[in-house]
Amino acid sequence: MRTLKVELKDTLFEKVIAFFNMLPKTDFKLFVDDKSPSGTPKKLNSLSIKTKGYKFNREEANER
Repeated sequence: MRTLKVELKDTLFEKVIAFFNMLPKTDFKLFVDDKSPSGTPKKLNSLSIKTKGYKFNREEANER
């Protein structure tokens, strides 16, 4: 047997799996290594809110 390593985008993954499921199961072994959710670093976008001139009213907050 030979080993084939392929990196796929999520849009193509299901089609490739469907193709492999059509092949005879005795001719290959399928190993899926799903690294996408935790493997890619996440970008953080910050938001700036201008609060100059805003006064916090504790009494109004307690009423809520």
